[in-house]
Amino acid sequence: MGNIRFGVPKGSLEKMSLDLFKRAGYRINKEERAYNLSIDDNEIELMLIRTQEIPIYVAKGVLDAGLAGNDWIMERKVEVKRVKELFYSKQGLGRVRWVLAVPVESPIKKVEDLEGKRLATELVEVTRDYLKRKGVKAEVEFSWGATEVKPPRLVDAIVELTETGRSLRANNLRIVDTVLESTTWLIANLSSWNDPWKRRKIGNLGILLEGAVNGLGKVGLKLNVSQKNFKRVLSLLPALRRSTVSQLAEKGWFAVETVLDELEARELIPKLKEAGGEGIVEYPLNKVVY
Repeated sequence: MGNIRFGVPKGSLEKMSLDLFKRAGYRINKEERAYNLSIDDNEIELMLIRTQEIPIYVAKGVLDAGLAGNDWIMERKVEVKRVKELFYSKQGLGRVRWVLAVPVESPIKKVEDLEGKRLATELVEVTRDYLKRKGVKAEVEFSWGATEVKPPRLVDAIVELTETGRSLRANNLRIVDTVLESTTWLIANLSSWNDPWKRRKIGNLGILLEGAVNGLGKVGLKLNVSQKNFKRVLSLLPALRRSTVSQLAEKGWFAVETVLDELEARELIPKLKEAGGEGIVEYPLNKVVY
């Protein structure tokens, strides 16, 4: 059977990706400045690889699978199996955006105003495809970093990754358009995916990682309630269809258990107490598998 060679993105997604593995139930050790990771599963070999390179190594079969942003999968134009979309980024849940940005005082107001202009970005191929779809001819050059400081002296515009927009505003830039929205994907080599054992192993890993993502920001809540207050308590709970209700040994009493957002819990617990809930317990969740 061998093992699965798996690429974990080094850099902005590294901390969150390793945290998801731990929440998924794996114990990982990383020595300072090391690129090989030890994991308590002898069927998985983990390596830290730059996120930009993971799609290439997966496509070539150097890696069986890995975590990579949709942005870099599209940029590299490789053929891989998209196993599972995972909605997380370096700062938490959700998507990131690659945006077209220009200096605040720039006369460029729309994409068409870029005709004959010069842009800088790390995402060169995606940007060129974007301009082509818009019918705009402009020069696109690769940026080796510090892209936000290049306009207006070096280039007319940039295409840059953003989550909050704070860095763009700090550099006196404004967003003209969104070029691409990106999430993290679990991807696999096509030959590896056709191997029954590897396919099952990678697929199971996808279930656990997705469950870990689902568990972020969620908590479990359980409480006891009497028959008298049962309907009132249940009316306060979100996602009623997912609540678990069981009868206690004491007649006329029920145990209720549900999953909800952590921020909801702090508002809800006092209301449940007031409505007649007793023995209320909130507990953290590592995984939620739907």
